[in-house]
Amino acid sequence: MPNLILRLALPSPLRRLFDYLAPAGVSRSALQPGVRLRVPFGRREMIGVLVEVDSQSEVPLDKLKPALELLDAHPPLPAPLFKLCLWTAQYYQHSLGDTLSWALPVLLRQGEPAETRQERYWLASKGASVDDPRLARAPRQRDALKALAQHPHGVAHSLLGQLQLNRDSLQLLHEKGLVRVEVRRTQPHAKPAHWLAQPELPLNAEQRAAVNAVASGWGQFNAFLLAGVTGSGKTEVYLQLIHQCLQAGKQALVLIPEINLGPQTFDRFARRFNARIALLHSAVNDRDRLDAWLAARDGEADIIIGTRSALFTPMKNPGLIIVDEEHDASYKQQEGLRYHARDLALVRAHQEDVPIVLGSATPSLESLHNAHSGRYALLKLTQRAGGASQPRFLRLDVKSRPLDSGISGPMQQAIAQTLAAGQQVLVFLNRRGFAPTLLCHDCGWLSECPRCDARMTVHQRYQELRCHHCGHVEKQPSNCPKCQHVDLRPVGAGTERAEERLALLFPDYPVLRIDRDSTSRKGAMDRLFTTINKGEPCILVGTQMLAKGHHFPRVTLVSILDADGGLFSADFRASERMAQLIVQVAGRAGRAEEPGKVIIQSHLADHPLLVQLTEQGYFAFAEQALSERRSAGLPPFCHLALLRAEAHKPGQAEGFLDEACSEAEHLLGELGLTGIELLGPVPAPMERRAGRFRAQLLLQGNARAPLHRLLNHWLHALEQMPSGRAVRWSLDVDPIDLF
Repeated sequence: MPNLILRLALPSPLRRLFDYLAPAGVSRSALQPGVRLRVPFGRREMIGVLVEVDSQSEVPLDKLKPALELLDAHPPLPAPLFKLCLWTAQYYQHSLGDTLSWALPVLLRQGEPAETRQERYWLASKGASVDDPRLARAPRQRDALKALAQHPHGVAHSLLGQLQLNRDSLQLLHEKGLVRVEVRRTQPHAKPAHWLAQPELPLNAEQRAAVNAVASGWGQFNAFLLAGVTGSGKTEVYLQLIHQCLQAGKQALVLIPEINLGPQTFDRFARRFNARIALLHSAVNDRDRLDAWLAARDGEADIIIGTRSALFTPMKNPGLIIVDEEHDASYKQQEGLRYHARDLALVRAHQEDVPIVLGSATPSLESLHNAHSGRYALLKLTQRAGGASQPRFLRLDVKSRPLDSGISGPMQQAIAQTLAAGQQVLVFLNRRGFAPTLLCHDCGWLSECPRCDARMTVHQRYQELRCHHCGHVEKQPSNCPKCQHVDLRPVGAGTERAEERLALLFPDYPVLRIDRDSTSRKGAMDRLFTTINKGEPCILVGTQMLAKGHHFPRVTLVSILDADGGLFSADFRASERMAQLIVQVAGRAGRAEEPGKVIIQSHLADHPLLVQLTEQGYFAFAEQALSERRSAGLPPFCHLALLRAEAHKPGQAEGFLDEACSEAEHLLGELGLTGIELLGPVPAPMERRAGRFRAQLLLQGNARAPLHRLLNHWLHALEQMPSGRAVRWSLDVDPIDLF
């Protein structure tokens, strides 16, 4: 029998496969692509995924090590998902082993069996009696046996605490042969007779047309962009489509941008359906996550809800994919495998031949361009559900007005009137902390981060200065480190400062701050939402965490304290992000009977972008922005790849990128490729971050195919460059952030 050479993908940044010999005693038929094997790698062991079996290797046979153990009887990743991982690794120019590692739950990467959880059950043995003489002086054991006797089908080990059953007592009973333990697989739940737990809401004409359009194409790939104004009932469209999907015996995958949206989405779906819902995101513990993943793979979960990584959840009977808030930047992974979950969801829907719905009140310019060019069907919802009216926009010019912790006098009056009317106010400021920097009034010293080209933020509550880029923390000084004077002043306002000032201005109303600092503890977000949902007058102060998908029916005033941040930025996407953020935050106002009002404070209240956005709406802004992008030859009218490099010494990263740039120019000539520009290398907009000096090289191509052909050859060359070993470098295909 010829030698079996196993070609494995290992979780390593190296873009290559590794050859091993088959483990002893394993048959050829058991070695299917996708199974996991434990293998030696240097001085440690790793879990690899089998990609192919061959009879030849470029490595001499005597140098090949045998794999230690085959972990699976069947591949844990179904064939369609394995195919998606191959496509992902190729498109994003990433190691296949690392890509497969992203796709597998943590416990499977560590070698756990890919099987549903088995539970131990405790039962009283046949003929066991509480009068057994061995229990005469053991009252706890006697009580435990008595309790078990009342549960003839047994008690699950995980429920012992709820029944006050002492585990030590049970163990002693087990040793005496009075109780026994059975290991059982958790049984799948039976499918319900009726999917609906509560009736569906009536749809308006636009919602009905959207549901019919998607439902007319069940069982085949179609992409739909559901562009609905905030509060237009997109979720009800999703729910009614999922109902039809469940009735057809299929599973639905729903992607959401933020962990914080998980509980409210789960609750809404659980109230509507008698369905088995799996929730997958990074806050779910590893064991529960594996159980949910396996339930989806085996067809036992009907609806899968999760953040971007849930895209890699296998489904036995895929029927529908929904990407909610498709414009959100959180769908792009920013380290390691830099994939975009929305774009990959489209690839997956195409490969599995199911419809996909991308929903947003503020669609990304890429998705709008795809809708205009006919790749997606555009479904518009222009009316708010339930007869609610669109919020009214007011631009408040704060030039030469005194600002009290960032809040102008007219804004304070509007907040007071709203609270007096018994309604809620949302104050939006996209800056965490108390103040963006600390200034010495005597010598002009500023609190700069020693590791970054950035200023440290004042966090008053903890008397700390924190860098929001590298995480560096220092105690807040009592006198100036430069001139020793004590007149140190916090400059500018963050959410902490706004919260403190509003609590002083409106002492009779609760002020609730919602940002990453205030919600970091478990259950903090739920407690805040419980207070908000009571409907009593209060002030919500927060960052963009408040902008995404939340439904606050009693909020009638949205106050945007600073709208100037995105008007002047080096990033060409800044205006799009700012417009999306303003519209999304504004969409929290007036979602019920009372009309909503949005007041935008700005030093540039007559800026054309703000005027167009507030008077003509997001879609007018988007059309204008698309025509500007077309003229400038920027995405979506071109394709980008960004090579980033960082090093401990200045100039080192640029040196590597200069060499990389020369190699790319050489390859362009050798391969005869045109329509590709190399821009740079240049220092990154924030050159020093976390003690490293950063630089970047941007590749811009008119068409995707030639750019990817260049990248394929270029990366092989970069991996061989000696200068690349002295720096940390990464390639970002389709970057959404040039920083």
